[in-house]
Amino acid sequence: MRKWYSLFIALLLLLFLIVMSLRTGAVPVPFRELWASLLLQDSPSAYIVLQYRLPRILTGILAGCGLAAAGVILQSIIRNPLASPDVIGITKGAGFTAAAVIFLFPGAPGYVLPMAAFTGALAALLLLLLLSKRMTLPPATFALVGVAIGAIFQAGIQYLLVKHPSDINMALLWMSGSLWGRGWDDALSLLPWMALLLPVAWIQFAKLNVLQLGDEGGTALGLRMGRERLVLLLLAVALTGSSVAAVGSIGFIGLISPHIARLIVGGRHQWLVPLAALIGADLILLGDCLGRILIIPREVPVGIMTAVLGAPYFIYLLRRERIKAR
Repeated sequence: MRKWYSLFIALLLLLFLIVMSLRTGAVPVPFRELWASLLLQDSPSAYIVLQYRLPRILTGILAGCGLAAAGVILQSIIRNPLASPDVIGITKGAGFTAAAVIFLFPGAPGYVLPMAAFTGALAALLLLLLLSKRMTLPPATFALVGVAIGAIFQAGIQYLLVKHPSDINMALLWMSGSLWGRGWDDALSLLPWMALLLPVAWIQFAKLNVLQLGDEGGTALGLRMGRERLVLLLLAVALTGSSVAAVGSIGFIGLISPHIARLIVGGRHQWLVPLAALIGADLILLGDCLGRILIIPREVPVGIMTAVLGAPYFIYLLRRERIKAR
């Protein structure tokens, strides 16, 4: 029952943050006007609620769920608590190819951006796995190599900014990870990806549980370890790429959410995946709400807020893994 309560509380927190996110900002929305807007009644705040804040919130929830689920998968199959899409460079790889499409092909159809982000995320992951296989890396060093790979892709993004200075303001906002300006087109383009990928991620819980037994244990139970790892890695890449294409490079969601969920419900992935997804959505909405009220009427991008929350926790994990490696 504790696991069900945990999911219920995370869902209640999400609903609370949705209401707060609909109300807060440069133009506060009273409760009466908020309910009238949601019921499609005449309200002075109807346009702000329905056309500006609601799609922004939906986009953030979907992206938070996707990044958190990707973090769970990566930490499980790599068996490394430091693994997450942003820490090991996957997010930056997706960001580089997505930025290339934005700068070089501004008139490209909307479906091209998620495909480009998926390609970049996959390239970053393959590069990391190649290096780790050759170098036989311990967990802490594995994470540091991922940071280095992310820095390479970040340098590529910086080069694109220098080559195309006219679009630098929007690009910088997108690189830092932001929900600003996200509309129904963004939410509806991300929705089918998450509607497909998140249930698939949850269905894989039995395989993720078996992977924790190691190669010998998984093989003894009839699991083809190499193939299953590849399928799960591609799933994590797809979740990351589609999320980054929608909201930019929001960091640390995929690192923090699985750890919080694991502390609450343990390592059983039938509970870990959905709870981590809800926590990821909670963290993005919390960061977005705080970012909108800190320096009204300006906004602090949600990626900066999650970095402020996540960086100290990453340092703590890195220190703990180094102590274990001694």
